[in-house]
Amino acid sequence: MKKQYDILVIGSGLGGLVSALILAKEGLKVCVLEKNNQYGGNLQTFSRDKLIFDTGVHYIGGLSEGQNLHHFFSYLEIMNDLELQKMDENGYDKITFGEDSTEYPHAQGYKNFVNQLVEFFPEERQSLEIYCQEIQEICNYFPRYNVVGKDSYNEEILHLNTKRFIESITCNEKLQAVLLGSNFLYAGDSENTPFYVHALTVNSYIQSAYKCSKGGSQISKLLIKKLRENGAEVYKHSEVSEMIFDEKEILRGVKTISGKEFYANLFISNIEIRSMIQLIGEKKLKKSFVNRVLSWEPISSCFSVYLVLKPKEIRNFNYNIYHYSSENLVWNSFKYEKENWPETYMLSSTSSKHNSEFAESLTAISYMNFEEVKEWENTFNTIADEQERGKLYEKFKLEKAEKMIDALEKKFPDLRASIKNIYTSSPLSYRDYIGSFDGNMYGLFQSF
Repeated sequence: MKKQYDILVIGSGLGGLVSALILAKEGLKVCVLEKNNQYGGNLQTFSRDKLIFDTGVHYIGGLSEGQNLHHFFSYLEIMNDLELQKMDENGYDKITFGEDSTEYPHAQGYKNFVNQLVEFFPEERQSLEIYCQEIQEICNYFPRYNVVGKDSYNEEILHLNTKRFIESITCNEKLQAVLLGSNFLYAGDSENTPFYVHALTVNSYIQSAYKCSKGGSQISKLLIKKLRENGAEVYKHSEVSEMIFDEKEILRGVKTISGKEFYANLFISNIEIRSMIQLIGEKKLKKSFVNRVLSWEPISSCFSVYLVLKPKEIRNFNYNIYHYSSENLVWNSFKYEKENWPETYMLSSTSSKHNSEFAESLTAISYMNFEEVKEWENTFNTIADEQERGKLYEKFKLEKAEKMIDALEKKFPDLRASIKNIYTSSPLSYRDYIGSFDGNMYGLFQSF
C-alpha cells in the first residue's frame, strides 16, 4: 500500500522540522524524510572521547523570556525542555586582532553592550548608541522576526549596506572592526552584505546568548519528539532518489534509494536547491529559473579543529573568541591567502563536567574554500555510508590542524602540551553531512 500524506518534507534541517511541526500542530498529516543517520542538518552533533561536539549551532540568541526565539520555541513546545547555559553577560563574544592581547567584548543587553565598549572607546558612546538604536529599528521592520503576523515590510531597508552604515556612525577604524567582528556568523562581504543581515543576526545575541548544554542536536531531538506526538511520521536513512509525476507532469510523490514510495498533496524541500533541481529535472522547470539558480556562487565553507583536552590544563571561558590577524581582514576574511591560513578563526570552549573552572574541549573554525579539497570531491563519507578518503587526505587534515594549533598557541602558549586528542572536519564533511553545495556554510550568494 502506498502511503499518502497532506505534506511531505524532504530534509530535516531546522527549517524543515519547524515547518513540519507547525503544519502537524494544525492537524495536517505530515511526513519528514532524512537521508542521514542523524536528524537536524546544522543542528547535528557528534561524539569523540565521550564528549559532544557541535557541527554548526554553537550558540543561540533571543532565548530569554519575551524575546523572539523564546516565542517561537514556546509555540513549538520545546522551550521548557531545552538545557541551556547562559554565556558571559559582559562579553558573550570577544573580538581580538593580531598580536594585541586586548579582547573587545560584545555584551548582552543593549545598555550593557554600549557600556562595555565605552571602556575601550570613551569618545564613542554616541556612535555606539546610534548603532544599537538602528539595529533594533531595522529588526522592528521585519514582522515575522517579532512574531506579529504582518506580511510586508519597507523594501528600502534591503538596500542599506552594512559597511557604509558602520562608516557613517564612526570614523574610528578599530571600533568599526570590533562592531563587525562576529561577521563569521554570516560571511560578511564589504561590498555586498546588507545591513539588515547584520542587524537580524546580532540583535538576538545582544538580547541574550546561550549555549545548548548537550549540543544543538537537543533542539532537533525535541522537535522530532513533538512531531511524533502530533501524529507526524519521521524517517531517517531515507534519501529521496526520484520524484514521481503523473501523466500531467504534476508532482505526486517521491521514491527513496531503498525503493519505498511516499505520496502527498504538497511538498516542502529542505535540501540544497541545486540538489532539488537535479531531482525534479531541469526540463520540468523554467530555463530562466534554472539558469538564475545555477549562476549563484556558493559562499565559503570551513575547516574545523576539535581538541580534546587533558584535565585541568586550560581554563574554561564562557564566550566565543573571534580572532583576526589584522583589523582590515574583518570584512573579507573568507578571501584568504592559502599560505597564510588561518588568518581568522572562531574559538569556543566546553566546560568540564567534573570541574567547571576548566575546559574539556576547544573548537576552532576557520574559512576554507572547496578548492583545497577538490581532489577528493568524488569521495563520500558519512556514518550511513562510510568510505575512506585515503592517506593524502588524512595528511592534509593533520597539516591544517597543526597550522590552526600554531595560531591558537599565540593566545594559549604551550597549548599542544594540553591536548589529548585532535579531530577535524573539512568542506567535504559539511557537504556529505549537511548536503550543501561544495560544503558551503551559508548557502549561495545572490546579489541585489
